[in-house]
Amino acid sequence: MSPNTSKGGSKSPSKGGLGDLMTPGRVTVAVLALLTLIFIFENTRNTKIRLLIPEVSMPLWMALLGTGLIGALCGAYFMGRRR
Repeated sequence: MSPNTSKGGSKSPSKGGLGDLMTPGRVTVAVLALLTLIFIFENTRNTKIRLLIPEVSMPLWMALLGTGLIGALCGAYFMGRRR
């Protein structure tokens, strides 16, 4: 019998559950995302933003969230092109 088809022997059980879900990288990303959201929602006052020519007034959290989303999309795009 080949090792692949044998019924006996010791096979290592898969971790499953929480061990596969909580890797150090995922925990780090979750903590950074939480800190980012706390920072954004602590800064709720209105601010003036100039984008080339027009000047708009909007809540600072909205500008920070938009900038973060644009950065995340750019990062995801370039990581996808790397593969």
